[in-house]
Amino acid sequence: MQVHEITDALKIVIDPNTGVDIIKARMVSNIEVDGNNVTFILNVGDLEAKLKGELNLLCNDAITDIFPDALVNVHMVNERNLESHNDGKGTGFSGLEDVSKSPLPHVKNFIAVASGKGGVGKSTVAVNLALGLSQMGYKVGILDADIYGPSIPTMLGLKGKKPGVKKIYGKDKLLPLEAMGVHAMSIGFFIEPEQAVVLRGPKLDGIMRQFIQDVIWPDLDFMVIDLPPGTGDVQLSLVQLLPLTGAVMVITPQDVAVDDALKAMNMFGLPGVDVPILGVIENMSWFTPAELPDNKYYIFGQGGGQRLVDESGSSLLGQIPIIQSIREGGDNGKPAVNDPENPSRPFYLDIAANVNRETNLRNEVIDPTRIVERK
Repeated sequence: MQVHEITDALKIVIDPNTGVDIIKARMVSNIEVDGNNVTFILNVGDLEAKLKGELNLLCNDAITDIFPDALVNVHMVNERNLESHNDGKGTGFSGLEDVSKSPLPHVKNFIAVASGKGGVGKSTVAVNLALGLSQMGYKVGILDADIYGPSIPTMLGLKGKKPGVKKIYGKDKLLPLEAMGVHAMSIGFFIEPEQAVVLRGPKLDGIMRQFIQDVIWPDLDFMVIDLPPGTGDVQLSLVQLLPLTGAVMVITPQDVAVDDALKAMNMFGLPGVDVPILGVIENMSWFTPAELPDNKYYIFGQGGGQRLVDESGSSLLGQIPIIQSIREGGDNGKPAVNDPENPSRPFYLDIAANVNRETNLRNEVIDPTRIVERK
């Protein structure tokens, strides 16, 4: 028996919390093989006693089905989210400190797309950013947290579709829908397009919790999160549920947009929140009519994006002009970045590359974001 063989055997055991296998969920650490003896740590968090017992038996069965003579000893610990390493004795995780308490340890980066006010094209940017990252070869999901105005189903061509349900240890879990290589979850999958969403804070918090804890998200390099505009209950719930890697601010060029965007941006910098700003995307930067391709008309003024960059000490991730086909693609479920003939495609691909660069830089120089504790 080899350590890698034990790791492979345990991949059939499912984590009750995430719905993925316990290796992907980073629950297994310090695997040791000594003759017929197999020992490892199983990080069970706050699972109820019955589920802990089931996991113990399933781990034993998974190994002994392949190695009948194996003597399996599972040490259960309550710490979550141990860091991956190889300690010379086996493969797994080390350090019992709880860095981020991520409920989705198999998702590498959580990118919040935020704005100070509505109408700046935030959802359009979020969808095209997610698809742009996917086209770069990354595994990407998009979480529509804009509960009052869920537009992701329309933009991804998923209008009218319903998520599947899978039972995990007797509990129903939701399966995200997939479109164009991106996994998606939205309240828009559960309500009619004309249905008004009227919810107070606790209900909003419950929906966000369900979309994170009761959805079987696959392995992802990026989860792009489309936030509602401004600073409200959804934003607060999100930082209490996920360790956000960083936020991307979407703004239009005019002066009046800067003040609103500053308020939204400053929320991420509050003491105890400390979510890094990866950069700013300026949308609707200029208009170029098809019949005058060399002309630029700055309908909404100039410089708003750069002013927000200066305030945040971040970078300008890109500027997107007003192009009619961007709107048409969103309405038709055919996002601009997926259309090789769309003149806006290069802008979105550049933005995706810049977000990826800033994310990698952030992860190199800043410790993981901590989830905000609930008071």
